[in-house]
Order: sequence, then structure tokens, then C-alpha cells
Amino acid sequence: MEITNCTTDKAKRDALLVKDALENGSQKAYSDLMRYYRDPLYFTLLKMMKNPYDAEDLTIEAFGKAFKNLEKYTTDYAFSTWLFKIAINNCIDYMRRKNTSPQCVDEDFCLFENSCEGTPMQSQEETVMQKERAEMMRWAVAQLRPKYRTLIELRYFQELSYEEISQELNISMNNVKIQLFRAKYMLGAIMEKMKYAI
Repeated sequence: MEITNCTTDKAKRDALLVKDALENGSQKAYSDLMRYYRDPLYFTLLKMMKNPYDAEDLTIEAFGKAFKNLEKYTTDYAFSTWLFKIAINNCIDYMRRKNTSPQCVDEDFCLFENSCEGTPMQSQEETVMQKERAEMMRWAVAQLRPKYRTLIELRYFQELSYEEISQELNISMNNVKIQLFRAKYMLGAIMEKMKYAI
């Protein structure tokens, strides 16, 4: 990767880290880039999502997408500009999907937090539909690979914190968040297939 157009010390620092990550596979370079931009990116996405869980997941996903496509980055733009553009576009896509999909995974998880008997404001038909969605979710969770199923169960059924899951499974909190995001993504895909199969 050629380092050109770096007009500030920060831009040059980032470009050198990207170069080190690409050419040497430096884990420290990846970690440094995350350390510099994780918090500002998270708070930007939090303003958009108004939900700390979604903002956290989308922050991790943005870094994942950026690192996966790192060879496409050029120093014509600051790394932070490129990263934030990926994150914001991804956030907009997520909100669009969430607003158009009746099978939003996060919404369906709330079905496990009550007895599914409905509320006084619900009709009998709505209560039946709610029970059916809860059954679909239980079936979908059962289709996940064991490690992802365990993560979902610990986080949403037992309502453990990221830190508690980290201790329970003896993995880092960062790994908990990344793997939980993957689990939710796969669960969403399963639910989507079920929706079209019905």
C-alpha cells in the first residue's frame, strides 16, 4: 500500500497501521486502530440507534467489515472518514431492515421474558400469533451450532451480562460480543427462511 496524501500526523499514523496490518498481519495494528476509533464510533452510532446494544453490535460489525476490506482503503481519505462511512452506511441498512422486517430477532427475544399470555390490550388473535412466534424462535435457536446456541441462551434466556458470559465461557468480552453478533445474524437468517417457508 502506498502512503500518500497524509496531511496530518494522525493520518500518517493510521496509514502506517493499515500498512502494517495488511503487509504483516499485525494484530497490534488492528488493535491500535480499534483502540483509537472504537469509542468515537460507538457514540456516533448510539446517537443514530438510541440503543446501546444495537450501537455496540454495529460498532463491532463496522470494524469487521472495514478490516475484511482493508485492501480497498487508500490514503486519498483519512482512515477515520473511510471507517465512519462504512459504519454509518451499515447502520442505515440495519435500520432499514429492522423497520421492514416483522421478524426482527431482538424484538422476538422479548417473547421469552413473559408468559406469552398477552396483555389486556391484545386480541385473542394477537396473543395466538405471539405464542406462535415464540415457538418459532425456540425452534430457530435449536438449529444453531452449540456454541452459538449457548451464547443466545446465556444472554437472552438467562439474561447474563457480557462480563458474566465471558467468565462463564472463559473467553474475552470482545469475543463474546463478536460471536453473539454472529449468532444473532445466523438466527435472523433462519427466521427469515422460516418466514418464506410458511
